[in-house]
Order: sequence, then C-alpha cells, then structure tokens
Amino acid sequence: MSETLERWGSKRAFILAVTGAAVGLGNIWRFPYIAGENGGAAFLLVYVAFVLLLGIPVMMAEILIGRAGRRGPMGALGALAVEAGASRHWRWLGLFGALTVFCILSFYSVVSGWSIEFLVASVSGRFNGATAAEVGAGFEAFLASPGLLVLNHTLFLLMVMSVVAAGVAKGLERLNNLLMPLLYLLLILLAAYATTTEGFGTALAWLFWPSFSAVTPDVILHAMGHAFFTLAVGACALMAYGAYMPDEQSLPGAAVTVAVLDISVALLAGIAIFSVVFAQGLDPADGPGLMFVTLPIAFAELPWGAFWLGVFFLLLLLATWTSAINLAEPMVATLQGAGLGRRRATLVVGVGVWLLGLLSALSFSTLDGFRPLLGRNVFELVSSIPPDIFLPLGGVLTAIFAAWVMPRAAAHRALGTGERGFRLWQGVVRWIAIPLTFIVLLSAFI
Repeated sequence: MSETLERWGSKRAFILAVTGAAVGLGNIWRFPYIAGENGGAAFLLVYVAFVLLLGIPVMMAEILIGRAGRRGPMGALGALAVEAGASRHWRWLGLFGALTVFCILSFYSVVSGWSIEFLVASVSGRFNGATAAEVGAGFEAFLASPGLLVLNHTLFLLMVMSVVAAGVAKGLERLNNLLMPLLYLLLILLAAYATTTEGFGTALAWLFWPSFSAVTPDVILHAMGHAFFTLAVGACALMAYGAYMPDEQSLPGAAVTVAVLDISVALLAGIAIFSVVFAQGLDPADGPGLMFVTLPIAFAELPWGAFWLGVFFLLLLLATWTSAINLAEPMVATLQGAGLGRRRATLVVGVGVWLLGLLSALSFSTLDGFRPLLGRNVFELVSSIPPDIFLPLGGVLTAIFAAWVMPRAAAHRALGTGERGFRLWQGVVRWIAIPLTFIVLLSAFI
C-alpha cells in the first residue's frame, strides 16, 4: 500500500487533531441542552457509560482502518477489502462518510456563524440591560435576517477553508496546537467564574448527583446517540487522521485520551452554563435556545456578565472553528485521493458546503415555506437526518468492516496491542458496540 504524503508531526498533534474534530457544538451547545432536557446527572451517568462501551471502541475501529490503509478513507477501505478477499465496494463507505460530513458541516457552519454574531453583540454591550422578551425577540429577528445569516455563514467557512488549504502540518496541526490549549484555558476560566455565582452548588448537584428514577428509556436513547455524535465517529473523518497517525503511537491510549478530553469539555461547559442559569432561576431545560436566548439573559444580570458572556461566545467560536476544520479535512483528503490538488480540493469542498449551507441559512426567512420532507425545512432536515441516521449507519458499517471484514493481521497491527488487548477490543466491538449502534440507528425511526 502506498504511504500518505503527510503525517502528524507528533503524538500530541494527533490527539489535538482528533480532539479538535470531536469538541465543538456537540459539547458546548448540544450537551447542555440535551442534559437539561433529560435530567442532568441521570443523563450524564448513562452518557459516560456509552462513551466507554460504544464511542471509544467504534472510534478505535475507524482510526485503525485509516492507520492500516495509510491513505484516504475510500482508498483504505477498498485496498483492505481486496486484501481480505471481500468486495471492493466497501470503498463507497468512504464516500458515504464524506457526504455525511458534507451535510453536517453545512448546518454546522450556519450555527457557528451565529456565534460570530453573538460574540460581536456581547462585546458591543447589546445585551446589557436587555429583558428576556428583548433577547428572545432579538434572536428571532436575527434568524429572520437572511443577509446577516449568509454573511456569518460565509465568514465562518472562509475561516475554516483557509486553514485546511494550508495542509496538515502548516494548517491543521499549527492551529490545533494554538487553539486547543486556548479553548481549555477559556473553559477553566468560565468554570472558575461559575464558582462565584449563587447557582454553582445547585449546578454541581444537578450534574453529578443522579436520581436513578430519572433514567428512562428516552434518556438512555438520547445518551447513546449523543455519545456517538460528540466523538465525531461514523463519518470516516477519523480514518483520514488514522492515515496520518505516527507509527509509534498507542491507538487505545490516544482514543481514551480524546474521550476524556471530550467529556471534560462537556462537563466544564455544563458547570459554567448551569451555574449561571440556576443563579438567575432560569429553566435548564430550555432546549436548543438555551445558549442563544437563556444565557444572554442570565449573564446580563450578573457582575461582569457582559465580559464573561463575550468569553463564552469566543470559546464557542474557537471550538466550532477547530471542529469544522478537522471535519473538513477528510473530505479534502477524499478528493485528493481522486487526483485533485489540496487547494483545488479545498475550493470544491468549501463552495459546495457554502451552497448547501445557504439553504439552511435561509430556512428561517426566505425559504421558511419550503418544507420538502415531513413538514420540515432544510435546516431541520440537515441538522437531524445526518447526525441521527447517517452517523450511526456509517458507524455500524465501519465497526463491521474493522471487526469482521478487514484482514485480522492488519487490524491487529494497526491497533498496536498484544493478543489479549486485540481480542478484548474485537469482542467489545462485535458483541456490544455494533448491537448498541444498531439500537441508536433504529431509535431514529421510532
């Protein structure tokens, strides 16, 4: 098999890249409101369990395929399938993954563009003294402004694609090395600020003291789905990073490190957000609007609230930027595998994502009446079907390929453990992770 032209410069660079792909809207936007809607600590307990049983094993499966193939997702899947005497059509899983990320990144860019607008609004003092009704009306007016939505969507994508075009070492690795530590620093500062609020103790109890009666089938299903979504598995994105992975790096150690870092971001964000929410007596179960409506209201009433609200939206912007960059890379790698140069591949991906994102950005105004499926607009479809259906489908196929199809020797070598460690991973994937992923997939249709 031909080697990839680029590699991560260090073990640390690989971990930061995969963490960058995983940490984003799922941790800072989605986790707080899903936890809020599903009982706080009850959800957290089940979520962590499924990260261990589902997320980490499938993440390892995805990375080891790329590491064994040392090329883009389609090339790695096709070559390993042929080596195993299986159908070369497995390579189309790589294309399916790229299309999944393509859809996800299109709405991801739109929502991330909101963080640009809210960062500017918080720094300029627009929320100072605003009432709940005024903040809510302002958010609705923003969603109804096609020009602003398109502008912020465009700015965010330019930020993303300019880094991807620079390549692995000069672009992704350099930015990850800078921004990921900064992201954690901002999170720690926000959590430290949360300790000064009256809601800190309530937030800790709500997040870490579970009531087992609150663990319902719905909570379990939401926790399973979120464990899958938050680690960025199921879209073949991590295959590309596995192809760049240093030979001497421990894959299980790297996967566990990424999972711990990913969970820690969600916990720190939860502590910061819910401390402020409880300090103001607001509802933690306010759903997706928790961040863009509830938080500005809550921060506005606290000492130095405008400053810390600005820090929060800066944190959100940095997290979504690193995540989007690391999600765009596998699509570019797929096109590079088809013969395009990096800059041209980046341009194709960027323009395509921008065009599809326009449909999502305009779903709240110009295209509000365009509801092509199940009475949903484009934003609602693109933000639900790819994460809820495509990711679990891609994940279960990836797990089946790694644990049942690809050559055992190649999988064993790429995993980099002894025989006992390999059998443990293979057994967990075959008999626990794959059935659980099927349940996640089926739950989307219930």
